[in-house]
Amino acid sequence: MYKTIYIPVDNSDHSNTAVDVGVHMAKMFGAKIVGSHVYAAKMHDKRFKQMEAGLPEEYHDEKELDRQRQIHDSLITRGLQIITDSYLDYVDKKCNEANLPIERRSLEGRNWKVLAEDINTNGYDLVIMGALGVGAVKDSVIGSNTERVIRRIRNSDMLIIKNIQPMTSGKIVVAVDGSPYSFGGLMTGLALGKALNMPVEAISAFDPYFHYAAFHSISGVLNEEAGKVFRFKEQEKLHEEIIDSGLAKIYQSHLDISREIAQAEQTDIKTTLLDGKAFEKIIQYVRKDIPALLIVGRIGVHSDEDMDIGSNTENLLRSAPCNVLVSNRKYVPPIDTQAEYTIAWTEEALHRMEKIPVFARGVAKTAIHRYAIEKGHTIISNTVVDSAVGHILPKGAMDAMRALGGNLDAAGIDRDKMQADDSVAKDLMGSTLSGMMTQVVEDKPKNSEVTQAYLDRMNQNYFVCDGCGYIGKGDTPVKCPVCGAEGARFKQVDKSIFEAAAKSEGAVETDVAYDDVPMQWTKDAKEAIRAVPAGFQRRRAKAKIEKSARKLGMTTITLEYAAPMIQEAASEDYQPIFANKGAGISADAAAKLDAVNGTASNGHPPADSVPYTWTADAQARLERAPDGFMRDCTKALIVKHADKIGTTHITLEVANEGIEQAKGYMEEAMKTGNLKDMIANLTGKAKA
Repeated sequence: MYKTIYIPVDNSDHSNTAVDVGVHMAKMFGAKIVGSHVYAAKMHDKRFKQMEAGLPEEYHDEKELDRQRQIHDSLITRGLQIITDSYLDYVDKKCNEANLPIERRSLEGRNWKVLAEDINTNGYDLVIMGALGVGAVKDSVIGSNTERVIRRIRNSDMLIIKNIQPMTSGKIVVAVDGSPYSFGGLMTGLALGKALNMPVEAISAFDPYFHYAAFHSISGVLNEEAGKVFRFKEQEKLHEEIIDSGLAKIYQSHLDISREIAQAEQTDIKTTLLDGKAFEKIIQYVRKDIPALLIVGRIGVHSDEDMDIGSNTENLLRSAPCNVLVSNRKYVPPIDTQAEYTIAWTEEALHRMEKIPVFARGVAKTAIHRYAIEKGHTIISNTVVDSAVGHILPKGAMDAMRALGGNLDAAGIDRDKMQADDSVAKDLMGSTLSGMMTQVVEDKPKNSEVTQAYLDRMNQNYFVCDGCGYIGKGDTPVKCPVCGAEGARFKQVDKSIFEAAAKSEGAVETDVAYDDVPMQWTKDAKEAIRAVPAGFQRRRAKAKIEKSARKLGMTTITLEYAAPMIQEAASEDYQPIFANKGAGISADAAAKLDAVNGTASNGHPPADSVPYTWTADAQARLERAPDGFMRDCTKALIVKHADKIGTTHITLEVANEGIEQAKGYMEEAMKTGNLKDMIANLTGKAKA
């Protein structure tokens, strides 16, 4: 699970315990230890200059003052380096005893700032820090450096050592609130439980009492007339009968999902539901039976993504009597696992599902669950089923499905006894109901109604999740069914940019896709794709371009949109994009494709044709990006950065620098929903 464990040290008791815990965990996971210490030579130099005015008069001579400065600089710099080496020698000794690989890092600067930069740049899997350092006093709760580092880390898990006893026994408690970070913490807890042979517990806390205090406060300031409008009695009844019980159900569902996740990992956990203020109840729980480790997500279900640390996590970090692991890992349970505990079906809707052949129900139900989660439904009724199916299928496919059902009934075929092996079901159904219908309905009606139904769907609003790239359409999504991001993180696709590009690229030709849906290609795009070798490579490239465009609600393929995918397909055999001279591509289209891909007229081949070499660490960092479009974009920007600094050897440092630049482009592009600019920046065709 953890491949690199980073341990900042300062020779304090908590720091030394962090080394012991890190070595123990590194042996369990086969990880490498990275020990570091930061010394602040420049800070001492600044202080010395501030104190020069207070030196005795004999030191005010200019030559003598210069000599003293040189002596001070030499002593401080060399002395601090010696101290740093001695701290790291302790880590070295422990790792050598355990036969573990170690990397020593001696850093200069402001402690917390340099540590945060080093961690974020190198992306260590786990950071272990002592809660207190050598500067701790009796009333210290958590060290300022430790707290500042935690607030600035976004990708590494942070294990904070608060108990200086060895972490070799006890239990692991995970606080779950339904957020991806808390479920990520659960996954980490399960892995640690197996490795360290510790039982794991999941707890969840909800607060049904807050509104009582709030109503009491409000009633003291409202006049009689306003009190009648607010209708306290009705509000109280609403909370008692619906909201309070609903909260209990939601948080119990988090625990039920946690148990399902644990069982899928071949283990089991104890679960406990607590009622009251989350921070208070969790503290009471862990104080009653102190665990070896408490795991919490960095932010909770109600936090914005740009929050540095959630309030409950912050309070627990300060007050918990045990070691605390702050999880930056995100995990979203499978759709069906979430739905089983958070979504209910009406009897009428369930009856409709029985009309689908038994081997197809799983995929159909998952598609409807995904739609319900995206739109914020917790009860699936006939109306929701109708909306979900209409969202997934064109009208012609729905009519064909009804006809198929009638044929099965007329033939006396029992849907519950229809069978298909996994490969047949996969081929028949694909990933959605539309995949099933395109195969079942062999005689597809080639009429304007089918085409118009598709075009009507394309006219809907399309939204892109900036967390995982999931695409929703219709109304603004409430929640991403894939990564769990809130609706505010969906950005609407600006189709006008593609329409404007199409007008500037000359005539438009129409091709009919495999399902008889017309897709328009501009003349420039049509000619540019001829740069891909004829045969399966060109067919595959064309299919990829059209499918990705349809997912975004586009009906016209422009060169602006297709160029990156054409370039990728054309360079698969590591040949320049225009190597096949017989393609017949026009000079104008070639020039435009060159401009889009950043090759212009300088004769240089595309970036992908350059023989780059990647270190194992850099390749592993790239593979942490979601597979597909996002990973391709990430790779493109890393390569772009490598070109900028004049190297073809891509190390982890080069990869991280390229990714940091990508984040800035992505954040800006997602604010406007302008996918053209996003693609341009990520593939290197934008102007510098």
